[in-house]
Amino acid sequence: MASPLTAEVSESAAPRPTGAIVLARHGEPALSRKVKLTAQQYRDFWARYEVLGILPGQTPPAALAKVVETAGTLVSSTRLRSIESAKALSPDRKFVQHEVLIEAPLPPPPLPSWVRFSPRIWGFLARFWWWFFNHHEGQETRLAAERRADAAADLLIGYAEQGEDVVVLAHGFFNFMIGRALRGRGWKQVASEGYKYWSTRRFERL
Repeated sequence: MASPLTAEVSESAAPRPTGAIVLARHGEPALSRKVKLTAQQYRDFWARYEVLGILPGQTPPAALAKVVETAGTLVSSTRLRSIESAKALSPDRKFVQHEVLIEAPLPPPPLPSWVRFSPRIWGFLARFWWWFFNHHEGQETRLAAERRADAAADLLIGYAEQGEDVVVLAHGFFNFMIGRALRGRGWKQVASEGYKYWSTRRFERL
């Protein structure tokens, strides 16, 4: 029979359970999408989008605020819209920021100047060209972004292995890429609210 001291050592050496990783998209940015733009105008639009925060007066979903309240770690990207989203969810809570979580670039395809689309359509076209045709205009390539998503997944797993849930306030498409990296490491998506603003996807190691 093991002595009490041996039992205590065994219990302390037992691995802690791994927490869940919740990937959340930031709130609605403070930039209207109700415009028609040329490719060059969309480049300017995206540059402004990347530096602006979220639209004032938003109330984050109560369910997400509850998840943040009970999580062990709150993380955001270094973009202002993610930082402000984290602060809106938990004004008094400390959180960490990581550049590895920023959104992948969105350079638009080189269409003629007479072609005008909404930012939503330009975003779809830019992502399609970037993903399938490696159109990056000297910015981050898909391969480089996938490597960054791998690094982000490893970072978040490190937090989760401390035994508590991790909530990440980041970006729609790069969260998708992190999710792919997590699945490649044996994690499973157990819940999803899609990719709208404030939406979440929950991953667990099963």
